Amino acid sequence: MNVGEVAALAGVTVRALHHYDRIGLLSPSGRTSAGYRQYAPADLDRLHSVLLYRALGFSLEEVATLLDDPSADPTEHLRRQHRLLLDRRDRTSAMVAAVEKELEARAMGISLTPEERFEVFGEQDPAQYDAEVSQRWGDTDAYAQSKRRTAAYAKEDWLRIKAAAEDLEARFAAALAAGVPADSPQAMDLAEEHRQQITGTYYDCPPEMHAALGRMYVEDERFAAHHDGRAPGLARYVSTAVQANAVRQG
Repeated sequence: MNVGEVAALAGVTVRALHHYDRIGLLSPSGRTSAGYRQYAPADLDRLHSVLLYRALGFSLEEVATLLDDPSADPTEHLRRQHRLLLDRRDRTSAMVAAVEKELEARAMGISLTPEERFEVFGEQDPAQYDAEVSQRWGDTDAYAQSKRRTAAYAKEDWLRIKAAAEDLEARFAAALAAGVPADSPQAMDLAEEHRQQITGTYYDCPPEMHAALGRMYVEDERFAAHHDGRAPGLARYVSTAVQANAVRQG
């Protein structure tokens, strides 16, 4: 193949191929009687390796060293390229995941940096459930109201919200441990405080909506695992208290 054909096949410029020839990185195996370059299949294999290493960020000097290493055979080059590509894939996947997480958080209205979100939420970033939340409740007034409110919250607001929620959860767990009945006034008062937290932080939560949330705390294994991770049986306890309070409020 002549230089123009190789350039078109490989997606490089003729000027680049001339440069590779001048520096000894890729010299064609033959020339015509008029002095024009002619590339053999082995030259194309070497060009493929050159372009792949370049795509991986290696300088031309580094590429030349790698390809001219007498201890490496073509199979070893492929193995090295495979390892490098896997490393790049992993790094790219991590970056893609970070960008997707940021997009989800922005769609949810949480305007925090990734570092701030990790500081506030740890591994329990609510953005991971945004697609599910949007699908289930995206057309509700509560969803729209929550997005409007949370869009204005700064890191300090989220830390305060998280601390209040954890404090209430701890008091629920203490009531459970003390043997306080889930349908007692004390437990129902905690449930009412929970409802008011939701209303004050995210969206208006009337008793009947709160009762539905209470049922979800045991029906959805993720909510159940969260509560029971703090204290065995806490999910059922909170659910019962919430539903009892909804009856009381109704």
